[in-house]
Amino acid sequence: MLTVYSKANCPFCDQAKNLLKLKNIEFEEVRVDLVPEAREFIVSEGHRTVPQIYKDGKVFVQGGYQGLARLTESELKEKANAV
Repeated sequence: MLTVYSKANCPFCDQAKNLLKLKNIEFEEVRVDLVPEAREFIVSEGHRTVPQIYKDGKVFVQGGYQGLARLTESELKEKANAV
């Protein structure tokens, strides 16, 4: 399952979550503005912006929403369902 690190009032976060919902891809949302450990993790990974999308503790796609939007539907589903 994907993890979307996001925060409140973030249009790119909303777009990323909406795209995943539209494609029926399961994800959990972790709000970096509410969970200090999540913010620390994102910063320790070298990120300064959200959304950041991870799978199994590794970056799922570089570029947050824009990186996600560049994937074709088949690429997205293949990557999301890969074990």
